[in-house]
Amino acid sequence: MTTKKGDWVRIHSVLMDVGDRAPGVPDDTAKAPYELWDKGFLISDKAEIGDAVEIETITGRKIMGKLLETNPSYDHDFGEFIPEILSIDKQLKEIMGGISQ
Repeated sequence: MTTKKGDWVRIHSVLMDVGDRAPGVPDDTAKAPYELWDKGFLISDKAEIGDAVEIETITGRKIMGKLLETNPSYDHDFGEFIPEILSIDKQLKEIMGGISQ
């Protein structure tokens, strides 16, 4: 799929390689590159997934990165279902004055 100028896209770039991290960071942090994922409007006339592109973010910053996807959606959630939360909810409502559903 060809992405065209002005399309909303998501990019990725490595801002700092492992060896470039500050000397005072924790060991687990020092073992990982400093990475950026961001979204914005494609500035180039056209691009394909995997191309190096420049985007303009919603706040007006211009940044470079590898094109990951076009028209990215939000796919976060609040985690797995935890049955104990239901009983906590019920207890809390009773404590707060008998609010029931």
